[in-house]
Amino acid sequence: MDSTWIVAANAGRARIFSQHQSGARPEEISDMVNTAVRLRTADTETDSLGQRAASKSRHSVGAPTQPSGYEPNKSPAEHQTEIFARAVADFLRQAHLEGRYRQLVLAASPEFLGVLRRMLDPQLHACVRDEINKDYTSLRADELQQQIRAYREQT
Repeated sequence: MDSTWIVAANAGRARIFSQHQSGARPEEISDMVNTAVRLRTADTETDSLGQRAASKSRHSVGAPTQPSGYEPNKSPAEHQTEIFARAVADFLRQAHLEGRYRQLVLAASPEFLGVLRRMLDPQLHACVRDEINKDYTSLRADELQQQIRAYREQT
């Protein structure tokens, strides 16, 4: 199909629209929600936070052991955002393999756009027509279309 998909996303929600012709009103085809990003850290973490939780000792009986590898500090919210971005990227990859769209417009909050960009399949980067670092998840389809048109006129 020769359509353009518009992704309006942030860490908590990704709305995907299809636009079959240039200038036509986009139709919402998917609304993905990341409920985990709204939960408190205590609700998403399964490790107990007791006196020995921070200890790196083996069997809690002695000196600390060395970590087995480097792990960057990442908050639970950042981790959940990455998982959600991967799910969105997988959805887009599968739809592209099925021939459901030809071009992509990514409109996402600045933080989420960076994560989503990293998660996209390398083949999809060639499909991206526009990247807009704005959160348009709450806009109606016609408002979204106006914002994209205004963006294109500025660039």
